[in-house]
Amino acid sequence: MQSNEFELAGCLSLIYGLKIYNSKWDPVRVVRGAFMDGSGGPVTRRMRVVAKTVVARDVVAVRLAEPDGGPVPAWTPGAHLDLVLDAGLIRQYSLCGDPADDRELTVAVLREAAGRGGSIRVHDKLEEGDLVEVGGPRNNFALVDAPGYLFVAGGIGITPLLPMIGAAAAAGRPWRLLYGGRTRASVAFAGDLAAAHPDRVAIHPRDGHGLLDLEAALAAAAPGTAVYCCGPEPLLQAIEAAVRGHAGLTLHVERFAPKAVAATTADGEFEVESARSGTVVTVPASASILDALEAAGVRTEYSCREGTCGTCEVAVLAGVPDHRDSVLTEEEQAAGDVMMPCVSRCLGARLVLDL
Repeated sequence: MQSNEFELAGCLSLIYGLKIYNSKWDPVRVVRGAFMDGSGGPVTRRMRVVAKTVVARDVVAVRLAEPDGGPVPAWTPGAHLDLVLDAGLIRQYSLCGDPADDRELTVAVLREAAGRGGSIRVHDKLEEGDLVEVGGPRNNFALVDAPGYLFVAGGIGITPLLPMIGAAAAAGRPWRLLYGGRTRASVAFAGDLAAAHPDRVAIHPRDGHGLLDLEAALAAAAPGTAVYCCGPEPLLQAIEAAVRGHAGLTLHVERFAPKAVAATTADGEFEVESARSGTVVTVPASASILDALEAAGVRTEYSCREGTCGTCEVAVLAGVPDHRDSVLTEEEQAAGDVMMPCVSRCLGARLVLDL
């Protein structure tokens, strides 16, 4: 592996060799769960690993390109890719390059020894020149148009925020970044971020500063500020609690893992009807809606199977869903018109889904 430098100036500039890409922000609406090439259907492709570089302790950046050198799929800040690393081993990684670069897609992966094997596969097995199956991009974490932004990152949670920072800067919007991690050496891209934006970026690794001062950062944010946070669950829980005391701020979070959900009466058996085929399946307490639909031959797109990626989102035509995902906002869950069948269930006896 070779060293790699990321320069982040007024608009995000990612320098790979002699190529410089500058992002330009066009705030468009991105449909969560939909693939972004406009086809409306699933997109999977084989892409080639053209570079794999160390960017921090236990963090590698992986750059992917089309094998024929053609353009890569378009994406917007906040999007992620599915990497199919082995049979049954599908992992989601946020895109952290430049959306204006139509030749390469870049993800950064933290090695997690206690994880489920995806990061170990990327770090130890994936090599330059390899072909890897890729799904997406998809965006559950799109950057909304706002008068200003506060970005809060914990560790590898910086990855989806990097292109957002570039977009906000390119649009001339005020923004600040509060960035924490275990140690300075493990905080990816920290040096270049701080050097490029010393008045906007605060790097506070835990070994030197303790926990992030979320209250101070939120108190300093102007009304109307969009707060974007990505990181480990304790950070997300802390900022969700803290932002309740700050009217005028809107919080957007992305999780690495599903939220804990308490058992409810909806853990019992119920029926699900596929409106398009007319198929009716019984969902037992021991299975998910997705499991039951698959067993009955009803095709449903999915990826993570844990309610974090948004791939399986489906419209609810009748019935009341019991939401257990980590993607929909509280308002979206209350509306009850869409759900994630990989984890969510039914609060009644029957659901009718647009499948």
